[in-house]
Amino acid sequence: MLPTLPYDDVEKRAAESNAAAVLESDTGTGDNSPSNGSLKDPDEKESSQPELFNGVDPNVVPGKEGTKVTRYLKHNFFSTYRKIFTVIFFSNLAAFIAFVVKNNGAPQAPQIGSAASANLMVAILFRQENFVNIVYEILCCVPHSLPLSIRRRLAKAFHYGGAHSGAGTAAVVWYIMYTAAVTRDFLHDRSPAATANLATSYVLVTMFCFILASAYPRFRVLFHDYFEATHRYAGWTALTTFWIHTIFAGNQYRVLEANPPSLGRYLVTSPNFWTLCISTCCTLLSWSRLRRRDVYPEILSDHAIRLHFKYKNMPPFYGLKVSDKPLLEWHAFATIPNEDGGFSIVVSSAGDWTRKVISEPPKKLWIRGYPLHGLLYTSTLFKKIIVVATGSGIGPCLSLMYADITPRRVLWSTPNPEKTYGPKIMNAVLKADPQAVIWNTRTQGRPDMVAMTYKLVVEAQAEAVFIISNPKVTKKVVYGMQTRGIAAYGAIFDS
Repeated sequence: MLPTLPYDDVEKRAAESNAAAVLESDTGTGDNSPSNGSLKDPDEKESSQPELFNGVDPNVVPGKEGTKVTRYLKHNFFSTYRKIFTVIFFSNLAAFIAFVVKNNGAPQAPQIGSAASANLMVAILFRQENFVNIVYEILCCVPHSLPLSIRRRLAKAFHYGGAHSGAGTAAVVWYIMYTAAVTRDFLHDRSPAATANLATSYVLVTMFCFILASAYPRFRVLFHDYFEATHRYAGWTALTTFWIHTIFAGNQYRVLEANPPSLGRYLVTSPNFWTLCISTCCTLLSWSRLRRRDVYPEILSDHAIRLHFKYKNMPPFYGLKVSDKPLLEWHAFATIPNEDGGFSIVVSSAGDWTRKVISEPPKKLWIRGYPLHGLLYTSTLFKKIIVVATGSGIGPCLSLMYADITPRRVLWSTPNPEKTYGPKIMNAVLKADPQAVIWNTRTQGRPDMVAMTYKLVVEAQAEAVFIISNPKVTKKVVYGMQTRGIAAYGAIFDS
């Protein structure tokens, strides 16, 4: 008999709903907050419900803090992701104002170009696995004696995507301005170097605009493969063109100095050259680690498969990207350390690629880059946590359970858990938490995830909640906890 929560009111509502929802885990794009265009609370019931009151009774979920407007502003509009984006935007605005003042209203093209390449470097750094891992490790190395209010903020390290998108957007804006300045300079100097500089500038700004347009969240959701291809090939084209452009731009602008230096000296004394070197090294480092590895599939059911890799032992809290077509598409998965060596990933049926992997288990897969820390690495900041998962979201959580660093309670909602994922995963969950709440949606109906999570938080006196689920359930639980003063974290989907 699987352990379940002893709340009659939740089970009664679940039985009355007659809904056997399949709550599956996936990654896509969006914020851990209510819909961007609405003030409606995501965990608000469609039917009228009695007013909830504040209290410590774990069976009674208190009302949300503040009003709908204040909740919308705090938990949606002013998300950490947007705050980081805004900081980068205003930092660039300050740099632009400084250039305008310094040059009496007309910034010089080399200055604008250096600002563009600096932002491009930052955007690429926040997609380079080793750099991101360092950011995580710095922010998560603080002791538990630090006030909880500080640790709750540090745990939002996984919002680093705001730095990537903020710097990337700024780079495009800077480069549009740079192209305008180069066009202005070309009208006064039509030398071969100026002509080449102008042509490569327009190629670059076109590639950057393609990348920026394809990164629009809605486009990413509907046409993810096209987004990925545009980002990759337009990015490679831009990086190659940038080097050619840098040489032509150096030839054009070095002669304008009082004592014109050689092209080599001009380049090595230019910030643009060094930021471009870093950007190129980041890209080459990731792809230089491309390897085709042996895969040992373990079929769990017709809905899930576990892929084992034996080429290295993987520490907890890492994820990696796998592919069978490395130039077309990549799929990110959290890794699970195996007790007998190596590691594995759990793949659940959620799309064409995952269905193909389950029906035709691969013998080899491509792996690129260095393993990357993810959301659950920040769980080490807390003394005790609640782990919430739906469907195959239990896969990433197994790494946390294997690490056995932070005391935890587990809530897992999924259809037919043992039949779908097998006894090994069931035993791993129960080993991590002998009192784990495993909710079978096939027999028990739709669970009230907010109420069940809140009950566990109160009973365990946990400091934070971590959820791995699909975007809808993630938003619902994170928002339901945060609006009641409980720290909650779930994967963001527009990083």
